[in-house]
Amino acid sequence: MNTQQLSEQYVATTYARFPVTFTHGKGSQLWDDAGKEYIDLGSGIAVNTLGHADETWANAVHAQLLQVSHTSNLYYTAPQAELAQALCTRTGMSRVFFSNSGAEANECMIKTARKWGAGRSTIITLEGSFHGRTIATLTATGQPAMHGDFAPLPAGFKYAKPNDIADLQAKLDETCRAVMMELVQGESGVLTLDKDYVQAVAQLCKANNMLLLIDEVQTGNGRCGSLFAWQQFGIAPDIVSTAKGLAGGLPLGATMFAASTADTLTHGTHGSTFGGNPACCAGALHVLNRLDDTLLADVQAKGEAVRAALQGHPGVKGISGMGLMIGIETVRPAKDIVADCLAQGVVLLTAKDKVRLLPALNIPMAQLQKGLDILAKYL
Repeated sequence: MNTQQLSEQYVATTYARFPVTFTHGKGSQLWDDAGKEYIDLGSGIAVNTLGHADETWANAVHAQLLQVSHTSNLYYTAPQAELAQALCTRTGMSRVFFSNSGAEANECMIKTARKWGAGRSTIITLEGSFHGRTIATLTATGQPAMHGDFAPLPAGFKYAKPNDIADLQAKLDETCRAVMMELVQGESGVLTLDKDYVQAVAQLCKANNMLLLIDEVQTGNGRCGSLFAWQQFGIAPDIVSTAKGLAGGLPLGATMFAASTADTLTHGTHGSTFGGNPACCAGALHVLNRLDDTLLADVQAKGEAVRAALQGHPGVKGISGMGLMIGIETVRPAKDIVADCLAQGVVLLTAKDKVRLLPALNIPMAQLQKGLDILAKYL
């Protein structure tokens, strides 16, 4: 049996996969098992920050693997400590808890908010949000269609309309302890929240002694043209979660605490066997060091170039997002466009009814433009 047949027989059927088996890549190029070449504009759903097989990133990971690959969190390791320092230095946050994924980072954020606000445990999230697939993060997700098969869901969540401060205020009561939101709602169509609304939510939280929780699982690590998207909104979150592109292709999540929440989690209140794995942290340190002002400015410039190239196309109804997190509302069904482009050697994604672009942050402009030219033919 080939790879696809083996997968269909032995791997759980939770994914509707495209009939392609990728075998290797370099930068923003991929090759399948038939030798066909592709331009990757999805980067593993915003994970491969520096593309595929980046040599200096791989060397950093490999060097750590040759020293110690895992110790558990009963002991100290230099890559984890240095990564925590780097994240705090560049964000102004105070402490970091490391895990393995975005869902776990959000679980940690939820647990911390509940412990911090004992007796006032309700967290308000936004309609259309996506926070993960564990039971708690699924419940935090403001998409009822995703809830149905998994009842009973845990209590403690309310949902407010995005960009509607009056609706959020109406949801407030004496049980509310935090507001949790993505600044760009990725899975529901790459919808960017209004800056005025975000700042109003921050002020509301402060006035009501509530925590401001920002989910940067997809928007963080340079994706939106700043190290974290919240840095463009003029706010000061109490907790920030991130994952996806943090380690450039290895599984690593992080929950970052401001001074207001830095000491909430104490010995024995949370943990992770693999979280903060030395090799993953070594990869993340390398990624973070590469995400300098020059690269972040380049992300913004490339995002504007994408918008300029597609704006006004008769097949485009609208473009949303920030930096290189882009949603394209199309006349044709997005899934058909993605399938057509894949057949022509361009890897794209969907987000609800939109085409979604999440290329590597260092994709060469010539490759990006070639991919856009092919996309334009099928819009």
